[in-house]
Amino acid sequence: MILIAGPCVIESRESLMRIAQNLKKYEDNKNIEFYFKASFDKANRTSLESFRGPGLEKGLKLLQEVQKEFGYKLLTDIHETSQVDAASEVVDVLQIPAFLCRQTDLLVKAAKSKAVVNIKKGQFMNPADMEYSALKVLKTRGYENATYENSKKAGLWLTERGSSFGYGNLVVDMRSLLIMREFAPVIFDATHAVQIPGGASGKSSGKREFVAPLAKAAAAVGVDGFFFETHFDPSIALSDGANMLKFDDLDKTIKSVVNIRNIC
Repeated sequence: MILIAGPCVIESRESLMRIAQNLKKYEDNKNIEFYFKASFDKANRTSLESFRGPGLEKGLKLLQEVQKEFGYKLLTDIHETSQVDAASEVVDVLQIPAFLCRQTDLLVKAAKSKAVVNIKKGQFMNPADMEYSALKVLKTRGYENATYENSKKAGLWLTERGSSFGYGNLVVDMRSLLIMREFAPVIFDATHAVQIPGGASGKSSGKREFVAPLAKAAAAVGVDGFFFETHFDPSIALSDGANMLKFDDLDKTIKSVVNIRNIC
């Protein structure tokens, strides 16, 4: 099982290392392929006043420090083609944010790197149409057809993070997991799936009480991995705190999804 976990954004060295330390148990679990996630920049925040992160250069240095200390494989977001080369020298997975999932130049540039490419499905996207985003990466890497096996060999994942349902609300159509899994390994982003876009006067809110139920449902349907944002105190997190999990809740949720996967 692929597990992606970490803070939404790098807030400080101290908080980054504290969160990384608390996730060591997953790196040590032989049944889990663990990736530590943190963003050096959150370029799509709701308002100009929202915290974005330390930026590319400082952020990558901090991620390198995490890698050196804990041996983790790393995942981070990129927003511009100019970030690809530097980021791919440090991280194992380049993540394409949901709002940029159709951005051809970004997808092609990421595909030319050595990193795995994880494309988050846009909240506005028909899951079947993610095949065309996948093909932008696959064809760049020498594969003509979008199939699960080709995507696995090419190092391409797709991530489900909910679909817009009216204003300020997301829902997860579990059918999308099966639809996208026809042509790529699928990750379920359980914490962003409970986000309430623009729900807190200039920033997003969320309902973390639904993270575990949705993750368990996705485990029963069948996915290749899970994405959870976590923090030692989500109430003071500088980004996405309302839908992030505390460490204890993360542990319980992962235990549940592992048990369901073993049954199904």
